[in-house]
Amino acid sequence: MLDVFRARSPNAPVVVFIHGGAWRGGLARDYAFPAENFVHAGAHFVVLDFINVIEAGGNLMPMIEQVRRAIAWTAKNAASFGGDPGRLYVAGHSSGAHLGGCALLTDWQKDFGLAPDVIKGATLCSGMYDLKPVRLSKRGDYVRFTDEIEAALSTQRHIDRLATPLTVLHGTLETPEFQRQTRDFAAAVKAAGKPVELVVADGYNHFEMNETLANPFGPFGRAALDRMKLAPA
Repeated sequence: MLDVFRARSPNAPVVVFIHGGAWRGGLARDYAFPAENFVHAGAHFVVLDFINVIEAGGNLMPMIEQVRRAIAWTAKNAASFGGDPGRLYVAGHSSGAHLGGCALLTDWQKDFGLAPDVIKGATLCSGMYDLKPVRLSKRGDYVRFTDEIEAALSTQRHIDRLATPLTVLHGTLETPEFQRQTRDFAAAVKAAGKPVELVVADGYNHFEMNETLANPFGPFGRAALDRMKLAPA
């Protein structure tokens, strides 16, 4: 399922938001609050609902497959709600940023009959891009990690497949691993010669970073609008 918050502008760009919650919590209805920021700026705001890892028996693959199908559905049906399928963007926070990063690795043409560059830009906040450290953390108590899952869903190991301009963010009050993963991912993408911007938000913790998506002048909200080439309302 997904929720669509419609802009009034005809043929408006679309941003698909993938929520966090450690892969095990959160619903689309809990993440309606940033919609006003995007709708007022002239973009449709789409929030995804997807299975959580507990419901999936510890397997992350059903989550990412549902996210990919939802993005593909949005691209194919954007015109039905006044969206421009040629201006589709992705944003995600925490485990949603991880899922968003994995979505960027999709072979859209082969799997969904869409253009390879169907996603025109992504803004990923406070995410995880290599699952080895996550596998060693308490997340391993409820996520059924395997070598294959770790390899397939570690975006940083597949930078050659990235075809999307990126903005990645973290706050200076987040735990060190969230900060390190963001910095290392940005450095790896840059070293590969692909477009990436790193935003470090001074004085914000992990949860506050997500809240700023609702603020056109907050770090996450402003970065997402900038990536879509939209001005704050």
